[in-house]
Amino acid sequence: MADINIVQDHQLTPKKAREAAQKVAEEMAAEFDMECKWEGDVLHFERSGVAGSLTLHKHQAQMEIKLGFLFSAFSGKIESKVAENMRKVFGAA
Repeated sequence: MADINIVQDHQLTPKKAREAAQKVAEEMAAEFDMECKWEGDVLHFERSGVAGSLTLHKHQAQMEIKLGFLFSAFSGKIESKVAENMRKVFGAA
């Protein structure tokens, strides 16, 4: 299994950070056909071969993704795309 960990700083209010996280989740769900669900300030997502979470902190968003064997071959591309999306969504204050 390949692991991806991305931390993105932000200056958003808790409400805006959650809205931004929801945007990230919706894009991931659409692109990668994932199920997403909130537990407090942690958004869990999964599909066959992929599982992870997006945790909201006061001034950071932390994404952790575990990729199964088939997806591990694309870990670089997935990490790059997710990091870019998080910068776009959380970087805008």
